[in-house]
Amino acid sequence: MLTFAEELLLLGHDENGSNFHDLPDMLFDAALAGAVLMDLAIRNRIDTDLERLVILDATPTGEELLDHAFAILARHPEIAATADALDLLRKEGSVIEDKAIARLLERGILRREASRILWVFETRRYPLIDGKELQDVKRRIAGLLFSDTIPDPRDIVIIGLAQACGLLERVFTPHELEHCRARIEQIARFDLIGQATGAMLQELSAALTTMFVHYG
Repeated sequence: MLTFAEELLLLGHDENGSNFHDLPDMLFDAALAGAVLMDLAIRNRIDTDLERLVILDATPTGEELLDHAFAILARHPEIAATADALDLLRKEGSVIEDKAIARLLERGILRREASRILWVFETRRYPLIDGKELQDVKRRIAGLLFSDTIPDPRDIVIIGLAQACGLLERVFTPHELEHCRARIEQIARFDLIGQATGAMLQELSAALTTMFVHYG
């Protein structure tokens, strides 16, 4: 089963360009942090609400990505609030992303292509091998947004996180999103970590806007 971080990366994959959509690093890093926390919660390693985060079980999950993040949390026992845990893991965003990409490569979902620009600067592309997993995620989300089906916990999480970091705008047209806006908000409210992540993303987005205005 894919981790939420892997599913987010797939949703952010630009199938034509064989790479990932360009989202602001600070925003996507926060979304990846939320994805990791939700995986740990679903695996009963942590318990969390909007105010509090508690480690329940220190047993490794067997997923290197999740165990890396879990080890960071364990090294900071003073972290007791969900928002603080998100902020701590957000700073590991590039590491989380690299590990998620590595896992997608191991699973045979992506392949890596390296080339050089002007024979000097190396660049990497990550084409999908067959695109099945990406289409499965998109189909699952669409099936929920355009129906009144009761979502399961995994569906709630991926929709909440994708909404929080703006990935749904990369998957659906503006007309489609407008049609199911109320449904998206209804599902996102079920996810407490998604709400905390969304609040952090709003703060980061406002900070980025201020920065662009100041330095632009």
